Amino acid sequence: MLKEELTRTIHGVDPELPVFGVRTMEELMSASMARRRFSLFLMSAFAAIALFLAVLGIYGVMAFTAGQRVYEFGIRAALGAQRRDVFELACRPGILLACTGVLIGLGVALAVTRLLSSLLFGVSPNDPVIFAAVPLVLMIVAAGACFIPAWRATRVSPVEALKN
Repeated sequence: MLKEELTRTIHGVDPELPVFGVRTMEELMSASMARRRFSLFLMSAFAAIALFLAVLGIYGVMAFTAGQRVYEFGIRAALGAQRRDVFELACRPGILLACTGVLIGLGVALAVTRLLSSLLFGVSPNDPVIFAAVPLVLMIVAAGACFIPAWRATRVSPVEALKN
């Protein structure tokens, strides 16, 4: 609507003047930020896929490990181990793996922030909120991925585990 009004005003002054390429400041800003927005969208999409693959990998490893230790969990349960103890035994390897990965990832992220600073907009490369939130999210996701196999390990019947 603003473009038509501007065109009418210019044609009112001189009908011979050509009017073309009229854009609002919002359109100019949007066009100038399109490439950066697309790069950030791709990085976010790849980060989400990486998070999903990490969850899938941790869950797979933990399910396999818990499945291999069914006999051990059955013996421990038969000897009087509480479900909480079996749960902790089944969860501990995955949580330690996640903690190690988060610590290594934080170190690498701090080293690489200078390279990625040109892609950041409105956030400093060493933003403490991001450096606190991302590891927290990763640990919550890893704990969730470890929870299901560990919960299944607590449901192992000692008789069934020793029978197989």
